[in-house]
Amino acid sequence: MHQHNCTCGIDVHAHVVPEHFPNYIGARLPAEWPSMAPAHACHRHVMISGKVYRTVSDRCWDTARRLEDLPGMGLALQVVSPMPELLSYWIAADDARQLLRYTNDCMAGMVEQGGGRIAALGAVPLQDIDLAISELEYVMKTLGFAGVEIGSNINGAPVGAPQFDPFFEACEALGAAVFVHALRPAGMDRLVGPAPLQQVLAYPGDVGLAAASVITTNLLVRRPRLRIAFSHGGGTLAALLPRLQQGWDVFPALKESIATSPAEQARRLFYDTLVFDTPLLRHLVERFGASQLLIGTDYPFNFHDRTPVQRIEAAGFDEDTVAALVHRNAERFLGLHMKETTP
Repeated sequence: MHQHNCTCGIDVHAHVVPEHFPNYIGARLPAEWPSMAPAHACHRHVMISGKVYRTVSDRCWDTARRLEDLPGMGLALQVVSPMPELLSYWIAADDARQLLRYTNDCMAGMVEQGGGRIAALGAVPLQDIDLAISELEYVMKTLGFAGVEIGSNINGAPVGAPQFDPFFEACEALGAAVFVHALRPAGMDRLVGPAPLQQVLAYPGDVGLAAASVITTNLLVRRPRLRIAFSHGGGTLAALLPRLQQGWDVFPALKESIATSPAEQARRLFYDTLVFDTPLLRHLVERFGASQLLIGTDYPFNFHDRTPVQRIEAAGFDEDTVAALVHRNAERFLGLHMKETTP
């Protein structure tokens, strides 16, 4: 096995699927309530609306299997969040809350079993802001999570849309890190080919638009202490940003509505390193700043980065930049230092 210089990496982008889902407690079973069905050895089918949504391995719920894999990836800490489809924004909010509470509690169990090597980002029913804030308080205060994972859009509304501002205000007040993951992306009608193209091609587009929506609505200008990260290297944002910046310089309407230069705002957001390409990783560091990128792997799904630390170490960065990308930025994003200094 390859020996890393360090096993001190922090992965902020890894997913959980519970081994079982609870039976629905209520009058009628929502059509999209998930369940598990047996598959081949060490795998189960996630069933949604009577179809196999994804076949997943026991690494999705088996903490011991996860912990065995961390050293080989150069990781000291893995931050887990639900498989994005489980966020369930399209289910009635009360039903979704029941499912998300169960998932959050499952993750709390994994954190406990992880002995300091697993942390978690919870899920909240953002289709109802009040319920979302209430579940945010539960995951932060009762479970002691680092923050939450949210989708790149909530039933078609991007994360920067004004209706989510009270939620972000609560995140800022509670010191919750927010990890934005692609979900039910725009542009599916333009893809030609098999289903995995959704993850491969449509996810980065939706994440890029989500990050752009945060910039064009001045979210971090209004909420300067909010810590928000975007999956898949920020998706297409790095390619969109020069156009947005030029547009801001050229169009008075953009200059008027976007309070601070887009390029400057983009350097306040965090992004994971999950881009599978060294030149692109170097470009993201140049575009967004060495202080804003952190490891993301998409573990344990097939389409994940198995050598995240090695990839950063091989990219030719100086020692400080390597340390920043491997663990320091994630510590800041997750608020680990704050926890150590707060009584």
